[in-house]
Amino acid sequence: MIHKVLILSLGIYSLASCISQKTVNTYGKEVESIHLTEGQQKILKEYPLQIKFNRIVEESRCPEGVDCIWAGVAVAEIELTDKATKPVILNLATTDMQTRDYQKSTYFNGYTVTLQNVAPYPTAERGAQDLKGNYKIFISVQKK
Repeated sequence: MIHKVLILSLGIYSLASCISQKTVNTYGKEVESIHLTEGQQKILKEYPLQIKFNRIVEESRCPEGVDCIWAGVAVAEIELTDKATKPVILNLATTDMQTRDYQKSTYFNGYTVTLQNVAPYPTAERGAQDLKGNYKIFISVQKK
């Protein structure tokens, strides 16, 4: 019996972790927040848009507990598709940096897609190699 409860609990948690949430920003526009794990894709119900988190292409964030010269950046490769276009692969970063052509947000067919966060954060014990395949990104989507 306990196994069934545990399996049911894990199933509910899994579903809840990939559900998107809607909020209204300060300008009165709806913003949809999405959480994706590596390789996961999500079709947005309200918008004819599909988002897939392919992988982390760069992880240079300064690990927790380590002194670094700069804070670093994580760059996520995402794939965007809507009803009118073929898939487009884009890189979104945790920070805007013009010198390296990093951007947190992109405009795609009437939507602004923004990378809000990448988790987990590297630590001195668990570097980027250990985190590979275990990343989760948090994205917001807003119709222009």
